[in-house]
Amino acid sequence: MRSARRPQRTRRANRNRKSSDLRDTQKKDRSRTEKQSRSEKRKVIVWMQLHISPSMRSITISSSNEFIDLMKIKVAARHISYRTLFHTILILAFLLPFVFILTAVVTLEGVNKCSSIDCLGRRIGPRLLGRVDDSERLVRDFYKVLNEVSTQEIPDGLKLPDSFSQLVSDMKNNHYDARTFSLVLRAMIEKFERDIRESKFAELMNKHFAASSIPKGIHCLSLRLTDEYSSNAHARRQLPSPEFLPVLSDNAYHHFVLATDNILAASVVVSSAVQSSSKPEKIVFHVITDKKTYAGMHSWFALNSVAPAIVEVKSVHQFDWLTRENVPVLEAVESHNGIRNYYHGNHIIGANLSETTPRTFASKLQSRSPKYISLLNHLRIYLPELFPNLDKIVFLDDDIVIQRDLSPLWDIDLNGKVNGAVETCRGEDEWVMSKRLRNYFNFSHPLIAKHLDPEECAWAYGMNIFDLRTWRKTNIRETYHSWLKENLRSNLTMWKLGTLPPALIAFKGHVQPIDSSWHMLGLGYQSKTNLENVKKSAVIHYNGQSKPWLEIGFEHLRPFWTKYVNYSNDFIKNCHILE
Repeated sequence: MRSARRPQRTRRANRNRKSSDLRDTQKKDRSRTEKQSRSEKRKVIVWMQLHISPSMRSITISSSNEFIDLMKIKVAARHISYRTLFHTILILAFLLPFVFILTAVVTLEGVNKCSSIDCLGRRIGPRLLGRVDDSERLVRDFYKVLNEVSTQEIPDGLKLPDSFSQLVSDMKNNHYDARTFSLVLRAMIEKFERDIRESKFAELMNKHFAASSIPKGIHCLSLRLTDEYSSNAHARRQLPSPEFLPVLSDNAYHHFVLATDNILAASVVVSSAVQSSSKPEKIVFHVITDKKTYAGMHSWFALNSVAPAIVEVKSVHQFDWLTRENVPVLEAVESHNGIRNYYHGNHIIGANLSETTPRTFASKLQSRSPKYISLLNHLRIYLPELFPNLDKIVFLDDDIVIQRDLSPLWDIDLNGKVNGAVETCRGEDEWVMSKRLRNYFNFSHPLIAKHLDPEECAWAYGMNIFDLRTWRKTNIRETYHSWLKENLRSNLTMWKLGTLPPALIAFKGHVQPIDSSWHMLGLGYQSKTNLENVKKSAVIHYNGQSKPWLEIGFEHLRPFWTKYVNYSNDFIKNCHILE
């Protein structure tokens, strides 16, 4: 019985031994796997170690890879109480997760080259706060460098790149630091500013010369028509026909006066007025020109009728009243050396370009146009004497276009004033409609400061209604002469700009403002003119240098003028005046 049980116990023992061996093997495998896993994790995660000295005098926290001793606490007392130890361990238990995270991030991002807390803080702090962009700090540093360089002298002979791409290339090749780069950049910008400024002044000078010259086509037109006057009897026919001579002094008609030596411009003014009128048979044009242009001007209107309107062409030498005795001031203007040098001399001499803005220089050039010393330009001040039988006229410049019937102008009540004009201080446009007396006069001159108000509104020449009957009762002409002489005596220190300033003084108290829709200005120097406003205006005025018959005229404003040029005319075609 015992012998039968012994093999059974033996078999049970063997099974237990095999089971134990299997468990040992599984434990070894699990242990080997865990060790291998811990070994792999150790490549990424830094294990933290806490060391308490046997003497309990210090507690040290360090990384397992000997990265850094993160914290070391020294205990001054020889013996430490269990309560103190408990509190210390509690605090360390709270801090250890944060230290672990910080150390792990530092290790993973490869910043173990930082050897100071300041370096570590600069790298980790912004990330913990969500600020990972260093651009603001770089901008502040660069701005600081720029401020330092702005007061530094630029070295003589500093070689400057010609373009931005070359600057970048030089930076790469020469290893510029921030200060050198800023200095070169400043020198480049200052050079470009000087070049642009010089180019702008050169452009203004060229534009002035272009505006003061006579285009070849217009000169050709005048010569051909003058030749026609001498060879063609029809070109010399009387203007107007003898039966219409009484109309020239009939106040029942609408009389326009135009003074010009530009035949093409005169043709546009007359044609636009006739085509825009509801009653062209009531229109009478008095065209006044100089002696050299008279034959050509007469030929044009003799050969190109604008019937039923009536045109009279006269030269200044045909007016008996226009003698040196009656207009001595004009003789002084023409013979004054200072005047001639001012209008015909070198416009750069005496002009401090380093302290003058291009806009100021442009205004000064415009005021030095030779037309301002022309008798034709001063002629408007003698209208009551030139047309002694007329009561009311409309005076027009030659650089205007009429787009609407002007007959209602004769019905405007001038309230006993002499001059009906559009005021030029009532608009928002700083270039055109913001002109006051301060824009035309030198108020540092004692006479100007004594007699004029700088804030008084100015008005426009170019389209004016003149009540000649009321004018003859005033001393406007004498006032005009006296102030013009005073300005000559002061060597042009009171004003510079042509005939408008003395007229602003002479007509003071004699101007009746009219609606601005009658007269729109600035098409000769305001490139941003609103086209819708142009279309609505009765008279558009190309005052300024960019006349529509010049190459420098504004292309988008030119069609309003060219639509009244007869390009089918043989003289226009033969002189190559192209649309």
